[in-house]
Amino acid sequence: MSDSLLITPFHAMHKDAGAKMVPFAGYDMPVQYALGVKQEHLHCRAAAGLFDVSHMGQLKFTGPSVEAVALALESLIPANFLDLPEGRQRYGMFTNAQGGIMDDLMVTRLEDGFYMVVNAACKAQDIEHLRANLPADIEMQELDDRALLALQGPMAVEVLARLAPEVSSMRFMDGQPVSILGHDCFVGRAGYTGEDGVEISVPNDRAEALAAALVAFDEVEWIGLGARDSLRLEAGLCLYGHDLDQTTTPVAANLLWAMQKTRRPGGEREGGFPGAETIFAELETQPAQLRIGLLPEGRAPVREGVEIADADGKVIGRVTSGGFSPTMGAPIAMAYIDTASATIENQVFALVRGKQLPCRVAPMPFVPQRYYRG
Repeated sequence: MSDSLLITPFHAMHKDAGAKMVPFAGYDMPVQYALGVKQEHLHCRAAAGLFDVSHMGQLKFTGPSVEAVALALESLIPANFLDLPEGRQRYGMFTNAQGGIMDDLMVTRLEDGFYMVVNAACKAQDIEHLRANLPADIEMQELDDRALLALQGPMAVEVLARLAPEVSSMRFMDGQPVSILGHDCFVGRAGYTGEDGVEISVPNDRAEALAAALVAFDEVEWIGLGARDSLRLEAGLCLYGHDLDQTTTPVAANLLWAMQKTRRPGGEREGGFPGAETIFAELETQPAQLRIGLLPEGRAPVREGVEIADADGKVIGRVTSGGFSPTMGAPIAMAYIDTASATIENQVFALVRGKQLPCRVAPMPFVPQRYYRG
C-alpha cells in the first residue's frame, strides 16, 4: 500500500478477510474477497452483503432554522428540501453554471438540520464548493469521526433487526438515529445495489465492533468494489465520473425525477440553482444526447469508452458503464447516444475491435429494484 493512500476503520478487517486491495478515490479499498466478484454479487442478491463505504463524505448542516438550511441547499441543488419531512432522504446533485453535474448525493432531513453523503472522489471539491457558496449563518460539519457501512440484500434488514428491532418499521428512504450495540448510529434505508438494505453511519471507534457483529451472521458476507459496481449497473444507477460528469446535465442523464416540480419552470421555487437556465432550456428543446440502457446481443461485454453507431455506421454515442450481469447471465451497458436514436428497442451497434456488435436500447433498471416501500 502506498503511504499516500488513506485507510478506513475497517482496513485491518478487510486484510484479515483476504481482500484484494486497490487504490480507489485516494483510499486503499477492497475490490474483492475470497468469494470472488461474481459470487459476492450473487450473494448480495440472495442474502446480505456488507460494504465498507467509509471513503464517502459525511456532512451535517445546521443554521438559524431547518428551513434556512433547506433553502441554502436548494440554492446549490435542484431539489425540494424545504418540503422534505423530517426523517426522510432525497437524492440530489450539485450543478455548475453550465448546468453540468458536479456530484450526485443523498440528503436526509434531521430534527435540527440536514445530513448529506457525497462521493469519495468529489468530497474535497464538494466541501470547497459548499464553503464558498453557503450563507455565513449555515454551519457545515465534516463528520470525519464516523465510518459508513452499507448492508444490502433481501436479508439485510432482517439481520440488522436482530441488533436493532426498530429498523424493521423503516421504509425506503427513511433515515433516523438508531442505537446498535449501545452505539449511537444513523441508519438510512437505502443503498446502491437496487436491493432493500440500509446504510449505517457509526462512530469510528465503534465501527469494527459493529462490522464484526454483522459478518458473524451466516447471511452476511463482505462485498468489494467489483461487485458493488456490477450490482449498481444492473440497478441502472449512475457512477459519478463515468455516467455523470461536469458536462452532463440532469436532463441528458435522465435524472429529471430528482428535480421536483417545485424547482422546475412554473414551480413555487423554480430555478435559483447554478445552471438553471441551461437545464430549463433543455427541457424545452431536448438535449443532444440521452443516457440509455443497452443490451448487447451475444456474450461479449461492451466496456466503457466503446463507441455506439447507428445502422448506417455513423457514431451516435459511447458507452459509459458496461460489463457482464451475473444475475442475468448476459452483458449489459449504459451509454449516451443521440436523442433521436434513444428509443426503447431501437437497434444500434457497438464498435468493438473493428466489428459492429448489435445492441438494443433497453429500459433500466435491468434487474428489478426491490426497495421496501411499506
